[in-house]
Amino acid sequence: MNELFLKELTGLLGEDAVRREEPMALHTTFRIGGPAQVYAVPPDADRFRQAAVLCRERGVPFYIVGKGSNLLVSDEGVRGVILSTENAEKASVDGTRMTAEAGISLAKLARLAKQASLTGLEFAAGIPGSLGGAVTMNAGAYGGEMKDVLTGATVLASDGTVHRLSVEELDLGYRTSRIQTGGLIVLEAELRLREGDPEAVQARMDELAYQRRSKQPLEYPSAGSMFKRPAGYFAGKLIDDAGLRGFAVGGAQVSEKHCGFVVNRGGATARDVLTLCDEVSRTVYEKFGVRLEREVRYLDRI
Repeated sequence: MNELFLKELTGLLGEDAVRREEPMALHTTFRIGGPAQVYAVPPDADRFRQAAVLCRERGVPFYIVGKGSNLLVSDEGVRGVILSTENAEKASVDGTRMTAEAGISLAKLARLAKQASLTGLEFAAGIPGSLGGAVTMNAGAYGGEMKDVLTGATVLASDGTVHRLSVEELDLGYRTSRIQTGGLIVLEAELRLREGDPEAVQARMDELAYQRRSKQPLEYPSAGSMFKRPAGYFAGKLIDDAGLRGFAVGGAQVSEKHCGFVVNRGGATARDVLTLCDEVSRTVYEKFGVRLEREVRYLDRI
C-alpha cells in the first residue's frame, strides 16, 4: 500500500479516522485477530461509500466490518483496508416502514421499532451484529429471518454505482444473498413491520433474551453459531452426539453449554479455532455422514 493512497484516504476521512496496524481482536466478538494494515472509520455513510469507491479505484483490497460478529480474523492480520460501518447508523420511521443505514446494530434497530409501536423485529434484538451484515447473511433467529421484514436495500456495486434492490432482487436464502455472491455492499436497508403494542414487543424481546442467556454461552467471546444448519439436522446436536461437547484446541472450545458455538476460553488463536472446526467437521462426517459448513466467515491475510 503506497503513501499516496494513504494520503488520499486520510484526506477524505480525517487523520483520526485512519489507524495503522490496528489489532482486529479489538473489533471482533471472538476477541481474536491480528493487525489490520489500515483500519478506517468513516465519519458518516457518504464518506464510507466514497472510501469504498476509492479503494476499488486504486486497487487496494478492503473488507467491510460492522459489529465484528460472525467473523474470524487471521492471526497474521489483514493486508489492505478494513472499513468500519460504525458511524453509519441513522434510522427513520415512516408509519410501518423503517429505513436505516448499514452500521446500526440490530439491537438498537429493534429498540427503535418498539418505541415506534412496531412489531416483527423482536427476533433480531439479541443478534450481535449490524443491519448491513444481517442483510448480507440473511441473519435469523427463533423462527425469524431478515427476509421476513426487508422490502429492499440500497447497495454499492463494484463499479462504484449505487442501486436500490427489492427484497426479491436480493435473492435471500439460508445465510446467503446476492450481496455475497455479487460483491455488493449494503449502504441502507428498508423494513416493513406491523403495528404492535410496545409492552407486548418488550415482553417478547425479554422472553427471547432469557432463552439466549439460558441456552447460549454468552459469558465467553464467540462469533455466534459456528456452523450452518445442515438440511434435516441441527449442527449442535450432531456435534454433541459425536461426543465433542467441551472438545478444545488451545484456547478454543466447543461450548459445554451449546455445542453449536465455539468459544474463546482465553488466549484462543484463529489457528486454534480453524483446527478445532476441521476436527469437528471430520468427526461428524465420519460418524453421521453429514458435512458441516462454517457459518462464521474467515478473513485471511489478503
